[in-house]
Amino acid sequence: MSSDDRQLTISEALREAQKITRLHSDSPSLDAQVLLGHILQKPLSWVLAHPESRLSPDQQVTLSQSLSQLESGTPLPYLLGHWEFYGLKFSVSPAVLIPRPETELLVEAALSWLRAHPDQRAAADIGTGSGCIAVALAKHIPDLHVTATDTSPEALEVAQANAEKHAVDQQIEFIQTDLLNVERSLFDVICANPPYISTATLHSLKVYGREPTLALDGGADGLKVIRTLMKEAPERLAPGGLVVVEIGASQGLSALALAQEAFAGADIQILTDLAGHDRLVRVETNHEN
Repeated sequence: MSSDDRQLTISEALREAQKITRLHSDSPSLDAQVLLGHILQKPLSWVLAHPESRLSPDQQVTLSQSLSQLESGTPLPYLLGHWEFYGLKFSVSPAVLIPRPETELLVEAALSWLRAHPDQRAAADIGTGSGCIAVALAKHIPDLHVTATDTSPEALEVAQANAEKHAVDQQIEFIQTDLLNVERSLFDVICANPPYISTATLHSLKVYGREPTLALDGGADGLKVIRTLMKEAPERLAPGGLVVVEIGASQGLSALALAQEAFAGADIQILTDLAGHDRLVRVETNHEN
């Protein structure tokens, strides 16, 4: 920070912020702009268009405090209290995983199938976290009913608040339970973004200890939860239904094998993300499966 009493310009504040954001972010410039926009309560376009505007004393204090938190490892979305996913703003807290852009591919796959099957409107979102998948699906399919499960009561509170914020709480039933351990018998669509990072790998990553381990740790090989889910899903999927599960970039072949073992005769695909990495296992059964 400036050593004198002069208040920083936005341009100077952005440079100060980037010194910190580049330590923890793949997009330090954007993160610095988002932080300044949050502090100034202005859109990014305004921040970029007014580089010579000066921060007020209170705003500069807030910036200093925020940068200290970021430097200590607090993720920016937790500092802001919200993050964008699939064009919607979601409240987030340290109780939930921060929504990632790659998970939007899962939402796209489920929405595409649901639009092609207008009579099949029962979905499950397993390990809902912030509720971003369930809410995005419900927001775009107004007659969809989603059962969203999570083992964390704190995560479910965040998810419920997000459903209310986006006016889809009447479409979503939140249940504290493990995976598909719910009373409803069959679902037309089963979605999940489960923990899929191996324990050893997770402990070597920056994200470890900053986001909930429960939502990240996939066991010794990263496939513990996916393996269990694939065993449970055939009994809970309606004939002619869809299962779509996010996976790690190196898990395509393993996830494919697990899906083939669980769903004999189904149409099973591994879908890649924009970077060309394996990202989803997609299972579509026929009405005879």
